[in-house]
Amino acid sequence: MDLMPILSTLRRHKTAALLIVFEIALTCTIVCNALHLISRRITTLNTDIGIPESELLVVDLRGANKVENADAATQRDLAALRALPGIKAALVINQVPYHDNNNYSGVSLSNDEKAPRIDTSQYEATEGMIKALDLKLVEGRDFEPQEMLNDSQFTGGGEGPAIPAIIITRTLAERLFPGQSAVGKQVYVYGDKPQTVVGVLERLSPPSPSRHAGDGNLAMILPLRPAWNTGNYLLRVEPGQRDAMLKKIVATLEPLDSNRVVTTQRHLSDMRNDYYRQDRMMAWLLGGVCLALLVITALGIIGLASFWVQQRTRMIGTRRALGATRHQILRYFQAENFLLSSAGIVLGIGGALGLSAVLMRNAEIAALPWSYLPAGALMLYLLGQLAVLAPARRAAALPPVAALRGQ
Repeated sequence: MDLMPILSTLRRHKTAALLIVFEIALTCTIVCNALHLISRRITTLNTDIGIPESELLVVDLRGANKVENADAATQRDLAALRALPGIKAALVINQVPYHDNNNYSGVSLSNDEKAPRIDTSQYEATEGMIKALDLKLVEGRDFEPQEMLNDSQFTGGGEGPAIPAIIITRTLAERLFPGQSAVGKQVYVYGDKPQTVVGVLERLSPPSPSRHAGDGNLAMILPLRPAWNTGNYLLRVEPGQRDAMLKKIVATLEPLDSNRVVTTQRHLSDMRNDYYRQDRMMAWLLGGVCLALLVITALGIIGLASFWVQQRTRMIGTRRALGATRHQILRYFQAENFLLSSAGIVLGIGGALGLSAVLMRNAEIAALPWSYLPAGALMLYLLGQLAVLAPARRAAALPPVAALRGQ
């Protein structure tokens, strides 16, 4: 098809043509980046942190009076809970996934205060954490009974007994001892006395996986037992019995001490849903913005094409009288839209890269992958061709005589 008549016509309607070009460019700029952000949100929502979330329950107790001998009360509680049929594991842990409480400490290879330290998520739990959470040891072993200490020995100031051992994730091990086995090596977390690495986990996510995604599973477990008033009860139950077991757990704990109340009793999967609520809302919001922009752009193309068809009725009649077929009239308007879309997409790709650079600099969002650009361009080409199809078909259907009369 000869494009010169189309270009000549567009030059006579510069303002309308530029409006459509800029509208397509703006849509391309925003939609490409919005789709990228939606993809990142969906990836976050589907993140598997590697623990049996559907079998885990979280219970938290708070006391009304001063706590006396909390360590003994904790062991009494755990013994009662582990005796319940349907309980696969019960422990007290200082932080649980998807909770606001995040404990971090620095890990160093030296006791020098000025030595580089790696901020690491710090887990403490009563015996059985690795088994209860299905964590996989890729090197070394779990803590021995003689290595476990009560966390109360370190609270309230003063220096407690030395913490003898530590279990770290493979990511942390590779950061501390690149290319070497970490088992048997010593690190410093608290004070001047080192901890020996006795095990390396395949992975262990920080409690806020999306907020610390860049940490790459930097986590460690210290052999410290929290008490009921400094941690949460984390219970693993038989599949399909979560609701029934939650009631039994609360009914078991409350009579053991009338001065305590259960403040939290939740499924871990429900906590996950709440944790990712904002991510889901943002994904839907961005999806709505994309849909709205595409609809507005399509309506703009339809409106402009319909207006031009009305304006060019005589031209269409002349072309039909000179032998142009309906198919050629249809292709004329489609080619015209293709040219406008191409100009808008070229500008939009530049805008998308520019917006991505701004987001990278100000919001620490990863660069827009190149694959989104051709995908966005193809989507806008299809949108333009579909939008112009109805007006173009009406133009092609005009009888030559009626068109020449300007009807």
